[in-house]
Amino acid sequence: RMKQKRQKSKEQRDKKTQEIIDKDKMDKSLAEKIEKGCLKCGCGLGGGVLPVWGLVGGLWYATWSQYVTQKALQAGIEKGIATVVTQLKEVANEFVSIKIDILKMINAETYRSAQSLTTSIYEATQKACAGNISQTAPICVRTGLRGTPFWYSEKVLDATREGISVAKSAEKAAITAENAKSTYLFSAIGYSVLAILIIVLVMIIIYLVLRYRRKKKMNKKAQYTKLLNQ
Repeated sequence: RMKQKRQKSKEQRDKKTQEIIDKDKMDKSLAEKIEKGCLKCGCGLGGGVLPVWGLVGGLWYATWSQYVTQKALQAGIEKGIATVVTQLKEVANEFVSIKIDILKMINAETYRSAQSLTTSIYEATQKACAGNISQTAPICVRTGLRGTPFWYSEKVLDATREGISVAKSAEKAAITAENAKSTYLFSAIGYSVLAILIIVLVMIIIYLVLRYRRKKKMNKKAQYTKLLNQ
């Protein structure tokens, strides 16, 4: 009878031990899945998204810088041309009689080069005054052999200087305005990256906590199983 009791007691211990082992396997499997999920998510965001984001951000910044520079230069050119046109309107009226519009000669190159603009005006005047009808025009007489061919050169020089000054100011203003926009965009990107980093950190912390709790629980079960087997 004592032998039967011992055998029954042993069977109960073995049954409980097996139940603990089976439950431990299930808990371990579930815990490992959760841990792996957290670790994969954290590594995926930290090791995959962030580097790609950094590369894309770098390329975007380079493209944006080129865009800002080109836009600022274009804004400066437009302002410079408009300034020179305004400054030379009175001079342009002198050439109307020989059907020359010197304002159309002002472009992205000539607005900042007094020499180029003066030469263009002179060549156009010489060509117009070569005809028999135009030779008697006041402007042709004024620029003839006995006149002063480059009487307008000083005014052209002053106008181009003013145009260059206004163009530089316009460029700076355009760059400042675009940089203000980019600051807002970079702030948004920075907040997004920070959010990803926080998520990665939380995932890693969850992984470490779950791993620690699982190991602690396994140690307790191992001790309990050991006591049952004694």
